[in-house]
Amino acid sequence: MSSSSWHGYEVGTTWCEVELEPAEGPDVLLNGVVDPSRFDDLATVLTRCGAGTYTLELYDEDGGLLREMRV
Repeated sequence: MSSSSWHGYEVGTTWCEVELEPAEGPDVLLNGVVDPSRFDDLATVLTRCGAGTYTLELYDEDGGLLREMRV
């Protein structure tokens, strides 16, 4: 994990590299690159960390929505 701005952080693994940025209230914006075959793994990690309710969206290279998960 490393700081990416005054309030944000970059976190990553071999299959995921994302930035965590504070949003409104207690919300956090998470965006970055995830191996599409590990999309469910990211949801599992977030749930285990107590992320509460969230929505994950997976987009293709052209910006088209491939998959959405609401937890």
